Amino acid sequence: MTRPRRLSTTLVLVLVALFLAVTAATAVTTVLVTRQQLVQQIDAQLVEQTRFIAGPDLGPGGGPDGPGGPPPLGISCSTPRPGVGEGMLQVCSSPTTTTGHVVTGGAYSELDEAQVAAVLEAGRPTPTTLDLEGVGTFRVVAAGVADTTVVTGEPMAAVDRAVSNLVRTVVIVSLAGTALTALGGVWLISRSLRPLHSVAATARDVSAMDLSRGEVHLPDRVPPEFSDGRTEVGQVGHALNSLLDNVGGALTTRQRSETRLRTFVADASHELRTPLASIRGYAELSRRQDEPVPPQVGHALERIESEATRMTSLVEDLLLLARLDAGRSLEHEEVDLSALVVESVADAHAADAHATGTDADPARDANVHHHWQLDLPEHPVTVTGDAARLKQVLSNLLGNARTHTPPGTRVTTSLAEDSEGVLLSVVDDGPGIPAARQQEMFERFTRGDASRQRATGSTGLGLSIVRAVVEAHGGTVTVDGGTDGAAFRVRLPRR
Repeated sequence: MTRPRRLSTTLVLVLVALFLAVTAATAVTTVLVTRQQLVQQIDAQLVEQTRFIAGPDLGPGGGPDGPGGPPPLGISCSTPRPGVGEGMLQVCSSPTTTTGHVVTGGAYSELDEAQVAAVLEAGRPTPTTLDLEGVGTFRVVAAGVADTTVVTGEPMAAVDRAVSNLVRTVVIVSLAGTALTALGGVWLISRSLRPLHSVAATARDVSAMDLSRGEVHLPDRVPPEFSDGRTEVGQVGHALNSLLDNVGGALTTRQRSETRLRTFVADASHELRTPLASIRGYAELSRRQDEPVPPQVGHALERIESEATRMTSLVEDLLLLARLDAGRSLEHEEVDLSALVVESVADAHAADAHATGTDADPARDANVHHHWQLDLPEHPVTVTGDAARLKQVLSNLLGNARTHTPPGTRVTTSLAEDSEGVLLSVVDDGPGIPAARQQEMFERFTRGDASRQRATGSTGLGLSIVRAVVEAHGGTVTVDGGTDGAAFRVRLPRR
């Protein structure tokens, strides 16, 4: 998978690539045109030189009928023709004599027969390029009259040197231009994308905030200089600010609704405590009368008292959550967490025996009740907090394990200390918790799915109370559940 590239890097690369493409096209065109012009200049000089060397009768357009002037002169190939400059090549061929030389260092250097033959073969009335082995590259042109031919050549060395120097200059300038373009592009693009970085930073800060619950303020906004709607990036910043305004308004409305709901729950819970206590009291009083009551009436009174007790427990849970939501402070005293764990596990053991109708003897009822195990340090583990609420945390976690796992499940409660505080774990080897439900386990009124339910129901507030109490103590609670069981871990600070 290709790693995504940053926008600024992409823009700089595209800018440099475009610059290189334009520069390369311009350089190639410049070199080719320059070379062509230099060759044309040589060709013009070559034609004039040939007319001067060979005479007007041998030049293009010369002769008795042309503008050459005087009648043809006698030509002899036995002596060099006048007017030959440094590097010039000349080959003269007549029926009696064939000579060829090239001027080197002001002196004539004779050509061998193969070189002369190559020059005569390449000679044309129009200038052509000849690569003469051992001598060099020339532009040559042939002129002649009767049976005498003179081939004159201009060296291409000067053209090649000029073109090489031009290519070298173009390459150096192109490299320097590429470097300057890259540096300028980085500066310009970074400056142009600065508003986009501000937009991204604002969005990143907002995304890192916990917007799921509680009172939320969104103070971050894209600065006005980066949210100008007249620019493309400014339009993005303006749109993000508008979005944050809408989200902030919605969160404020949600918070107000939650506050009203919590106030109602707290008030209703408080008001329900007295009538529920009266219902329980009257039901218990009616059952204790000396006069016998019909069995059906006695059963009805038991049910009334049982349901009143359950409703009282629900009201107490709702009232506790409402108080914690309102920021009600808890007790702060030294708590022996090891003793609380021992007591809570013993209570869970007894509750399990009562629910199964057995004496909870592991040797005899291995598949009827749960197996409660302890893993505690040798020394007492203490924290600062509210003992009653921490005891409720333990009771809820152990009750959750007993309610939502089948008989025979092993439930291990352990304590551990480290540099960050105290870690309390309740781990079972039951059916586990689906990953899709782990995120909502601590939400209010969330119950386990059908695969984890037993005959007894629940209010769905137990784990919510666990999280609220733990967070009120400055701690955290997490759940990890796969197919091999569930693990609830509570981390508490020492102080």
